[in-house]
Amino acid sequence: MANALRLLGSALGALGGALVFVEFFQMPTYVEYNPEFQDYRIDTNRADVREHTWIGRVGGLCLSFGFALLFVATFLG
Repeated sequence: MANALRLLGSALGALGGALVFVEFFQMPTYVEYNPEFQDYRIDTNRADVREHTWIGRVGGLCLSFGFALLFVATFLG
C-alpha cells in the first residue's frame, strides 16, 4: 500500500510540475506582440487582466496532492 501511494504521489507531482512549467511560459493576456514592428504592447485594463490559467491551478493542486500522498506513505511504510 505504501509503495502504491509513493508511486501515485510521484506521478501526481510530476504531472503537476509539468503543468506549472507550462503555466510559467504562457504570455499574459494583457501583453500583445506586434510582429510587424517587433514590439510588445501592454494593456493594463484591470477588468481584463488574467494572471493565472486553469493549467497552473490544476498543476498546483496535483503537486500538493502528490506531496500529501508521499507524506501519508511515509507513515504507512
